Amino acid sequence: MTAEDRQFTRLELAIDRAANRVLAGRPATGPRAWLIECAVFVLKQAWACVFGALLLVVIVAARLWYPDDALLARNDALTIAAILIQIGMLAFKLESGRELWVIVLFHITGTAMELFKTDVGSWAYEAEGVLRIGAVPLFSGFMYAAVGSYMVRVYRLHSLRFTRYPPIWMTTIVATAIYLNFFAHHFMVDLRWLLLALVLVLWGRTIMYFRIWRVTLKVPVLVVFGGVALFIWLAENIGTWAGAWLYPHQEGGWEMVSPQKLIAWFLLMIISVVMVTWVYRPRPPEGLLLDRERQREQAE
Repeated sequence: MTAEDRQFTRLELAIDRAANRVLAGRPATGPRAWLIECAVFVLKQAWACVFGALLLVVIVAARLWYPDDALLARNDALTIAAILIQIGMLAFKLESGRELWVIVLFHITGTAMELFKTDVGSWAYEAEGVLRIGAVPLFSGFMYAAVGSYMVRVYRLHSLRFTRYPPIWMTTIVATAIYLNFFAHHFMVDLRWLLLALVLVLWGRTIMYFRIWRVTLKVPVLVVFGGVALFIWLAENIGTWAGAWLYPHQEGGWEMVSPQKLIAWFLLMIISVVMVTWVYRPRPPEGLLLDRERQREQAE
């Protein structure tokens, strides 16, 4: 088993081998090859999103079909469903044990933020249910865990590599400051624009390389951060429409979440990325890595 193979769970490795057998012999160039790469990209993204997608399906289903007079409160049902999804992710080898602790960390940091934000009235959940901490139902932490699940899985599935990635200690300091600002801006000057500027400076020159099937593409990492933030914002609109939680302006009737929340999600993405790099250290593209090793050998 190669080092690249070891990054996959056993189920993912079996799927990868089966997919390569199906695609073997397909043209390497031309429109058909391009369509294959697009299809593989979509499938990998769907696979990476499986935790969040299942959770979102459960939330929407609860809005549409869960009875209002059920003995088990809807929030408790959502919490139980989220726990079962997480157990299933582990049982069916969709997550590795190495990644689980990062996902748990997402859950803890997200729940801590939820406790504070609901207390200051930033958003609110239904009051029903017993599986909760204060005003926060326990399923809310799994929404942050879903983001963590996507981040660690997409790193593996696309064999992400980076050039000019900033030092981990710097990114950790910025991520910590972003997290603290989510709390502190209620009592002091909001530093989000300063923090956003720091993010642009720190990651502005970073290029991300991602493998689809045969093709490896590159893109500025800030563009990727923005794209994922937009996707989360869209999912947030679905979640609030389904009544999982509500912002103050939605209490009189559902309205779209303000586009200004994109900045908050973009900054939250930085926290997510930094936590993932604690498990998967950013690595340069393989050719660049080999060049560095040759330079090191020549120096010795």
